[in-house]
Amino acid sequence: MKNIMIINTNTDHYKGLDEKTGLWLSELVHFYDFFKDKDVHIDLYSVKGGKVPIDPFSVSTLMLDYNTKNYMEDPEFMKLLDNTLPIHNVDTSKYDAVYFTGGHGTVYDFVDNDDIKCILNEMDKDMKIIAAVCHGGAALLNLDVDRLKDLMVTGFSNLEEKIVKKTNKVPFLLEDELMKNGADYKKALIPMAPYVVQDGNIITGQNPQSPKGVAKKVWNAIN
Repeated sequence: MKNIMIINTNTDHYKGLDEKTGLWLSELVHFYDFFKDKDVHIDLYSVKGGKVPIDPFSVSTLMLDYNTKNYMEDPEFMKLLDNTLPIHNVDTSKYDAVYFTGGHGTVYDFVDNDDIKCILNEMDKDMKIIAAVCHGGAALLNLDVDRLKDLMVTGFSNLEEKIVKKTNKVPFLLEDELMKNGADYKKALIPMAPYVVQDGNIITGQNPQSPKGVAKKVWNAIN
């Protein structure tokens, strides 16, 4: 059996604003659901542990898809999200892969995070799979500069941020920040289209349409 750890945000508001944010639920669900009939065990973590806030827009009528709705209405699954494990001092030797979910909350608590840096360094040293989707790619900013330099990655683009009207609400634009740190940033020709990049043991998806594609590549990689 393979083991995957999924790391989520604990941040529930945009800094300095009343507006709520958190996990973009489908970015967890579509990845998680892909492995439901596979020989894989998944543990849900968050930065501090405990309850993972869900971005209300991600479960609005406009955004909520059938699969995500089913999980949201499953009390056992939601109980897992209310009782996630903390990442501090996690034993990475137990896991074949780590997956960082997205949502705007991640641009606050995934950045400059010593625990995430430790997880990345330990798993990267053993060439285990490191995956992220959308804003979850902010976790990669904890990689050493030499490791991130010229690494092919993707993540929520500047244009996509403009489309969802969050450009002036976030502390940085992920596309710009990844490039500023030396990454070889890639993106789909059409915004909001599924797009996944793999560079060695690093697998990244661009947006909320990409987690299933990330899951497929993670599955192939750990096998």
